[in-house]
Amino acid sequence: MGAEWLAAFGTGGLPGEPSLMEELDINLPHIRDKSLAVLNPFHRFSPDHAKDAHMMDDTDLAGPLLFCFVFGMLLLLAGKSQFGYVYGVGLMGVASIYILLNMMSTGGIDATCVTSVLGYCMLPLCLLGAINVFLRLNSVFGYIVTPLFILWCCTSASGIFVSILGMHNQRFLVAYPVGLFYACFAMLSVFDAGTGKHAGTK
Repeated sequence: MGAEWLAAFGTGGLPGEPSLMEELDINLPHIRDKSLAVLNPFHRFSPDHAKDAHMMDDTDLAGPLLFCFVFGMLLLLAGKSQFGYVYGVGLMGVASIYILLNMMSTGGIDATCVTSVLGYCMLPLCLLGAINVFLRLNSVFGYIVTPLFILWCCTSASGIFVSILGMHNQRFLVAYPVGLFYACFAMLSVFDAGTGKHAGTK
């Protein structure tokens, strides 16, 4: 008993005690695997593949929250303080797509899974936000590049959704609302929504 009491005030912890990451249900290798899968727009998600099936079953929210925070911080570095828009649009978008997917599919999907998939597939928009820190996207360059990043996010997210729900013949129907969801976030990178003026103008 005395040794356990002393261990509580030390840094070693108790024997057999799970790590802090395990207690918080944060699995860094899973976050890495999902991120790499999203970054490859040509990756074909398959529930029959052991790794894909495991990734889709593990609906953690650590990665999505991290990517939303990173996206907001990149907008802040670009001179756009829009954390309220990021989380507000995210909440409304997740709720809307959750309702749509459950109306379109027979098996259904839970809200945690929808949040996890949409959050992980925001990673390409984080790259767009990083570009926005150094280059002005409210230009011809931005108008050409931004749709490509939206398509990137949309391709990854719709691929995961149709694999989970078995809706391979309805991928374009799934991709349409998902594309609108990511387009809202992309517009935050291109335009300054806080003042109603275009980014880079006074």
